[in-house]
Amino acid sequence: MATLLKKFRNRQAGQALVEFTFIAFMMVALLFGLIDFGRAVYERQILTNLTREGANLASRATDFTNTINAVMLAAAPLQLNTKGRVIITSVIRTNNANRILAQMARGSLTAATSRIGTTVGGTATLPTTTIALPRPNQTVYVAEVYYTYTPITPIGRLLGLTLPTRIYDAAYF
Repeated sequence: MATLLKKFRNRQAGQALVEFTFIAFMMVALLFGLIDFGRAVYERQILTNLTREGANLASRATDFTNTINAVMLAAAPLQLNTKGRVIITSVIRTNNANRILAQMARGSLTAATSRIGTTVGGTATLPTTTIALPRPNQTVYVAEVYYTYTPITPIGRLLGLTLPTRIYDAAYF
């Protein structure tokens, strides 16, 4: 009888180890996923705050160089100098068309161009669904920030899932 109980306990211990292995793997995968997803949301929120602050500063007649410097300094813990780009644009509405008055950009992502337009004096494209068109001779200031997101855990590569690597936000003031 004692040997029968001993065999039964050993079999249950092996089964518990197998179950624990499956559960532990799923829990670690979930934890790593939460870490990376949480960081992505956190960095996106920082970008939202930076664009709002940049557009606000530009609209207060702050020099674009000073505006970009302030946005870059406020970006900590993000490294916009090496992994991002800040673009400040002023747009005026004349003759029923939006024209770019001035534009300045700084950051290492040179491939990240403004979604508003890139040619000073050229036509600007403002999203009419999110903001009202400026009235004639009214100026709108746009701050755009791009950032390269890098996950810190290997879970995406292990499971074949990827989060977007480029985060973008824009604010209009």
